Amino acid sequence: MVLLVERLSKLYSKLENHHHHHQSEADVLSASLQAFRSDVSNCLNQLLLLNSEILSFPWIQQCFELLPAINRAFAKLVVEIDYPISSWEVASVDEYLNYGLHLLELLNSVSSSVSHLAHARLSFAHALSLLENSPCLAIKHLKPIHPQISSSSKDYKENSKENKLSASNKGNKGRVVNEALQEIKHIGFWVCGVVLATLSGEAKPYLEMKKQLIPNSSSLLIGVDSYIYNVIVGKAEGLKEVKELNNAAASLASAIVSGKCSDAAKELEKRLGVFQKHLEALGKEVDKLFSKVLGARNQLLHGVPHHKQ
Repeated sequence: MVLLVERLSKLYSKLENHHHHHQSEADVLSASLQAFRSDVSNCLNQLLLLNSEILSFPWIQQCFELLPAINRAFAKLVVEIDYPISSWEVASVDEYLNYGLHLLELLNSVSSSVSHLAHARLSFAHALSLLENSPCLAIKHLKPIHPQISSSSKDYKENSKENKLSASNKGNKGRVVNEALQEIKHIGFWVCGVVLATLSGEAKPYLEMKKQLIPNSSSLLIGVDSYIYNVIVGKAEGLKEVKELNNAAASLASAIVSGKCSDAAKELEKRLGVFQKHLEALGKEVDKLFSKVLGARNQLLHGVPHHKQ
């Protein structure tokens, strides 16, 4: 009897230690996910710090800086919970690869918007070159930059993919990674929607992206998105520098009619110089992001075992 009690005591002790081990692992996973969300939330809040700069070129740059920042937070989470991508479920790997592919498509759309603005800048610059010999013709090239008509955004079918993920990943680590993956996807697509709306001068890209994300939108976006919605949709504001450029062009057109266009021409020329620098910087940033996303995606494709592809 004593021997049986000793054996039962030892067995209970082992079961208790086993329970504490799993409880500890669950606590670690929960803490790591919370730390990830905290890092991402801090990054998002940075977008609202410069209130006067919202919907400007510097602010767009800050939006794009958010993408590698949240990817770093995601990578940190994966390392902390010791769950390398080689251990992921096939559905999770596919989801990560599809996210990268859709991000590349959206960055291509951003490049198209940048090209549209560059073309509009050339029209204003041409107007300045016509001032001396053909002022009346110059006026025709000083028409304001209008919103760019965009095509409908692609349906990413978030619901079906997320259901697939939740069904396939039964391990605690898998669930944590999937929750974090949904966060970076939603925020990445949201950023692109906001940037496209800002550059194009119309709310449609942003609203369509929101529509895609509504069923399973990130809770981390609520506060920031509420503010941005009010600016883009409520106040119908576009890119700050486009508004300034349009005002300078309108002032020059009026000055040409009155015969005193020297100061207005200098102001427009100055605005065009600043605008060009911003466009070039943004174009380089988009190209850099495109290369990073493409490189990471290719690295993943080559690094994951064949049965994971």
